[in-house]
Amino acid sequence: MPDILIYTSATCPYCIRAKGLLSQKGVPFQEISVDGKPEVRADMAQKAGRTSVPQIWIGDRHVGGCDDLFALERSGQLEPLLSA
Repeated sequence: MPDILIYTSATCPYCIRAKGLLSQKGVPFQEISVDGKPEVRADMAQKAGRTSVPQIWIGDRHVGGCDDLFALERSGQLEPLLSA
C-alpha cells in the first residue's frame, strides 16, 4: 500500500470529506495541517502547483483535491491506486 499524504486545514469541509473517504476505505494517511503555518502552505503550493486544501498524494502521484479524489472513486480508479 502506498503512503498517502494529505495537506489540510481544520475548518475546511473539503478536507473533512476527503479524510472521511480515506478513513472509510480503511487506509492510513499522514495529515499535515497548514493552519497558521505559511511556510508549510508555501511548501505544499510549490509541490502541488495549487494553494487550496486539501492537496492529496497517493505514493508519488499528486491526486489533487477533494473533488479529484472523489472523481477517482466514482471512476473506479481509486482502489487500484490504494492497493498498488
